Amino acid sequence: MSILVYDSGIGGLSVLREARILMPEFRFVYVADGAVFPIGRWEEGALIDHLIELFEGLAERHNPQMIIIACNTASTLILPHLRERFDMPVVGTVPAIKLAAEVTSSGQISVLATPGTVQRDYTRSLISEFASRVNVRLVGAERMAELAEGFMMTGQVDKDAVASEIEECFVDRLGARTDVVVLACTHYPFLTNVFRRLAPWPVDWLNPAEAIARHAKSLLPADGEVTVVQDIAEFTGGAPKPEMRRLLSGFGLELVD
Repeated sequence: MSILVYDSGIGGLSVLREARILMPEFRFVYVADGAVFPIGRWEEGALIDHLIELFEGLAERHNPQMIIIACNTASTLILPHLRERFDMPVVGTVPAIKLAAEVTSSGQISVLATPGTVQRDYTRSLISEFASRVNVRLVGAERMAELAEGFMMTGQVDKDAVASEIEECFVDRLGARTDVVVLACTHYPFLTNVFRRLAPWPVDWLNPAEAIARHAKSLLPADGEVTVVQDIAEFTGGAPKPEMRRLLSGFGLELVD
């Protein structure tokens, strides 16, 4: 039994990590779609066509029991198309705006996302439905996904660039300060400790990975027997760099060329 976990790069490893803990009886196939990275810069129609073709091939090869789209930008576009085509649960990743609106004390929240996610009508509909009584600032981070990937592979990051990308998240309106920042890209949680050090004041950084994994588990049958099966990774867009191979190996993934 297998589960596909998709991301445009390696940020979805944050979701994979949680899903493995909750669903150890499944074999995971991680798909790092480097061909579209950074995904937030793609035109919608071309991205949808690419993703449909990709998932049709993946489903044929792996016969999965579930697809997890561990990518906010892809989820805002492709979920209806995949659910129409495949007779299996398809779990998406959406900005945790509802939770942020529930936990904020100041009424000031920010959503740190890719430019693509910021521009989607889906994101704005979430705000309208769940956060109409609080102030929501949408912040499109042009480089953050790339900065996060570099950090994951090398342990190094341009702190000035990160600080510039998160600066707009922090609002102070007559003493009511931003107290929650939604991490609306699965790459971003890997930089949470960096964010904390660079933030002008403490905030809650909402990471949706655990909630995504819990929801996925709820859609599958009761736990089966745990078997030792090698999880694998597929990488699109050409051969990955050696440091990418080392990272995937460190997550217990065997790269399929």
